[in-house]
Order: sequence, then structure tokens, then C-alpha cells
Amino acid sequence: MCPCKICYTVTNTIGYERYHVFYGGEEEERKANYTDMVNKYYDLVTSFYEFGWGESFHFAPRWKGESLKESIKRHEHFLALQLGLKPGHKVLDVGCGIGGPLREIARFSSSSVTGINNNEYQITRGKELNRIAGVEKTCNFVKADFMKMPFPDSTFDAIYAIEATCHAPDAYGCYKEIYRVLKPGQYFAAYEWCMTDSFDPNNSEHQKIKAEIEIGDGLPDIRLTGQCLEALKQAGFEIIWEKDLAVGSPLPWYLPLDTSHFSLSSFRLTSVGRFITRNMVKGLEFVGLAPKGSQRVQDFLEKAAEGLVEGGRKEIFTPMYFFLARKPLSERQ
Repeated sequence: MCPCKICYTVTNTIGYERYHVFYGGEEEERKANYTDMVNKYYDLVTSFYEFGWGESFHFAPRWKGESLKESIKRHEHFLALQLGLKPGHKVLDVGCGIGGPLREIARFSSSSVTGINNNEYQITRGKELNRIAGVEKTCNFVKADFMKMPFPDSTFDAIYAIEATCHAPDAYGCYKEIYRVLKPGQYFAAYEWCMTDSFDPNNSEHQKIKAEIEIGDGLPDIRLTGQCLEALKQAGFEIIWEKDLAVGSPLPWYLPLDTSHFSLSSFRLTSVGRFITRNMVKGLEFVGLAPKGSQRVQDFLEKAAEGLVEGGRKEIFTPMYFFLARKPLSERQ
């Protein structure tokens, strides 16, 4: 193991943790330094995510008898259908991760999808996965901050974001930039991570759950659903429809993270699977095959999972607040 890699992982872990409440961090510092914080987070966790979750780092409502992988694909197809994607459409994936959704949506709709991401490691991995999937001609990546996108005005026929714009320090600024690069008359759809109306900011247990999710998932602050809607309207969008898709899901979205649930199809996420993974990471770190600090990354990801499950059970948090919004044909419309 290269000593530089070990130092990098340890430094990144400590550097990331210092932004959060549990380690004395402040919300304003997280917002001011969101690029550094989010990059440190994804440098640390991308391999863990891909190992446990696959290429698409998001949740989905789920039917009985449906596998996690099937539900994730259906969730992505739903976005494509809501946006009315057609062959030849030029589409933007905001905060694309390693590109699992963009590859699926490009194949499903025969559109061309560009993913914007500010993390070099994820883009490198995404390009390799594009090559393996044979979609290099229709799927590509741009390394940039989605708060300051390097695209001309009115570039894209459709834009979507899957559990990504929650990383933005300012919802209005993020949506306004998306509005700028979207063609007039076209649509923006997203799944947002939000606190629901059931969240009580004066409830210490609710605040603890929120803080656990924020540190475990690289978030500066988790917004209320109403704050997202207001920011969209301020940015100039018309709201076509919106709904928390977690409500009424036959199986709870957090089921894969619930240690009381056992599933062979998502074994790595069960309590037994996590136990095996934890000890495997510990052993690999001990012999120098995993970077020093890997166990700490595993620990705060597990803490995040606990917060997500409790947030879901108490219905104070949702990772799938959906909205479909339209950019008017003219500013006066």
C-alpha cells in the first residue's frame, strides 16, 4: 500500500468529519465549503457504495416481490417517462455519481445523457463503466460544480437530479443554474432528500437523526419539502406536480438498510453482511491492503444507515420527494 494513499485517506476522513455537528462543525461552514466537503465524502465512500448498492446510488419505492435492483431501475425509468424523453434528446444528469442512472436512462430512452460531477474519482470510474457498457457515444461526463455549470444558456432538452441536489449549499442558486441551462418549455425532474412536515426542529431525537444523516451522507443541511418548492418557484419554474413517493410504497424504502430484515438479494446490506464487511475491511486495513481510515468510513456509513432507518420509520425524512417542473416558454409566461 502506497504511504501517500494511506495519508490521503486518513487526512480525508479527519478533514471530512470536522465539518459536522458531532465533531464541532457548523452548518454555515459546511455550506461555505460544500465543494471540499462533498469531494472528501465521495472520495471516501464511493467504493463502499458500489460494493453494497451497485452502480446507482439511490433508493426507490418498492413493490412486494420486486428486488432492490428492479425497483431502482423502475425508479429511473419513471423519471425518463415523466420527462418525456425521446431519441435524440440532449439530457443532463445533475450530480451523476458513477453514472448508473444515466446509462440506464440513455438505454431506456435512446437519448444522449451528460453527467455533471465535481468528483474526479467518480468520473474516472464512470468513464470506465461507460466503456464496459458500450455507451461511450451516448453517455459522457463533465467535471464541474453544478452551482456554476460550464454550459451555454438553454442547452438541454431535459434535466434530472437523483438524490444529488441535496448537496447544494443553496437550493435557489442550484435550481436557478439548472433553469439557465434548460431550454424554454422543457422539464426538470428530481428526487430530493428532505425532512418532511412531521420533522420537529425542537425535538432532540429528530435533530439527532438529521445530524446522523448529514454526516453519513455528506450533506450541508437537509431542507424541508416546502423549502424546495419555494426555491423552484423563485428560480422561475412552474410546478407541474409533486409528491413524496415514500408515502404509500408497499415496502418501505429503507428496508435494505434495516438490520432486522434479511434478504439474499441484498445480503451485503443485512446485519450479517455488514458484520462480514466490517471485519473484512478491518482485516484488510490491518494488513495494509485497505487504506488506513477505511474502518472509520465504514463506521460513519453505518451510523448514517441507522439515521436513515429511524428517519424513515418516524416519517420525518424522505429520500424521494419527487417534483416535475417546467421552464416557461418565455419569462413573461
